[in-house]
Amino acid sequence: MDRDRIHTLGQFGFIARSEVIHFLGPPAPARATWPRRWAWRRSRPGAASNAAPWPTCWQLARAEREGRLQERIRFFCRPALVIVDEIGCLPVRGGGNLFFQLVNARYGRGAMILTSNRGFAEWGEVFEDRVVATALLDRLLHHATIVQIEGSS
Repeated sequence: MDRDRIHTLGQFGFIARSEVIHFLGPPAPARATWPRRWAWRRSRPGAASNAAPWPTCWQLARAEREGRLQERIRFFCRPALVIVDEIGCLPVRGGGNLFFQLVNARYGRGAMILTSNRGFAEWGEVFEDRVVATALLDRLLHHATIVQIEGSS
């Protein structure tokens, strides 16, 4: 990884600018956990929220059924930073449009860190909808930094 880029990210200016950081690389525990630990240790208490795409979509789907979708989206919009781990490890069945609503609500208003073992071209498969994946990537790649992690864990 580019040491200077990581040092710059470690200053947390991306949070104030509501930017998105993508950590992409092979599936490995180190790739998934170190960005989360790094962000938690350096952010203000309560300023970060940790999520995974499948449970997040499940929570949003449940909230939608209960008529509380906007309330749940507001909940996920409160923290200055949301970390979404392991995009691509499991398909997000039927929740892509709900995840899009969350990303759209945070767009330009809150920073995100996303980790994935899948390239962006594969996100149509992950979210089981190429149109939703394209719309997600449109927002998630605007004002984004991509950190490619190579090698084994």
